[in-house]
Amino acid sequence: MAFKCIIVTPEQQALDESATQAIVPAWDGKLGILTDRAPLLVKLGLGPLRIDLAGGKSRTFLIDGGIAQMKDNRLTILTNEATAAEDIDSEAARAELAAAESKNPADAKEREARTHQIERAKFKQELAKKK
Repeated sequence: MAFKCIIVTPEQQALDESATQAIVPAWDGKLGILTDRAPLLVKLGLGPLRIDLAGGKSRTFLIDGGIAQMKDNRLTILTNEATAAEDIDSEAARAELAAAESKNPADAKEREARTHQIERAKFKQELAKKK
């Protein structure tokens, strides 16, 4: 059995497919979602989102924040960023990591932003290798 999975960003609807499983990057760790799951509302963090499609294939996206709701066999993910793994360029990810690591933060807010950029670039590199 499957459930409906929809991923929406401010720019587009990134996915609208039937899925058998989703591994969601919640703010406090990974969360697995299967068909007939109890209702759920969760805050998302930064990391890979894996969707196992009903046809046996799998799709992976880089997610950066947002919320996910599972209700009535419908998983809806609202996020600012959902980049498909196949769209990630490994050279660009490497350059993004180098740029983030070269920054010299002046205060706590800049250090936090730098850490986030480094994590994001590392996830991008990881996903680009799996293509």
